[in-house]
Amino acid sequence: MNSSSAAPFLLTLVFSVAVLTAMGGALIAVLSHRIIRSVCGLALCCLGLAGLYYFLRSPFLALMEILIYIGAVCVTIVFAVMLAEPDEPVPRAHRVGSLVWASVLAVAGVLLFWGLTRLTAQAPVTVPASRASDGSVAAIGLALLTTYGMAFEMISLVLLVAILGALAVARPGRHKP
Repeated sequence: MNSSSAAPFLLTLVFSVAVLTAMGGALIAVLSHRIIRSVCGLALCCLGLAGLYYFLRSPFLALMEILIYIGAVCVTIVFAVMLAEPDEPVPRAHRVGSLVWASVLAVAGVLLFWGLTRLTAQAPVTVPASRASDGSVAAIGLALLTTYGMAFEMISLVLLVAILGALAVARPGRHKP
């Protein structure tokens, strides 16, 4: 393998590792029956997404993915779990109805993925000239505080509600002394 063919191979390898990390973490988060394992899966999925952002030449978004979602949301959920009672839920027997719903949702997910893939392949996304930027931290900061200021504030409110909701869900489970 010469050096000219090594670069595309390494890019494909890095992209594949990031995608597999995100998908594996998402599957762990969804399929795990224990909350701590689900949170670890969520953190792993966010780490894979950060890798994809970095692969797309957006290191600022990759860092924000790690800081906000892994560093704030996942840690908050872990604290909520630590505040909750240690009682484990009683395992339920799998019913035929849940298997049918799981199959229907899996087919719907595959169809949605297939449709979005075809749509993306047929109509590639183009960046308008007026919104094109160099992707620097200054350009992103300017866009966040001018064009996307309201969305930025709404995200902060959603994170605040998530933190308060995690604490509200965890607190009633504690016994009062």
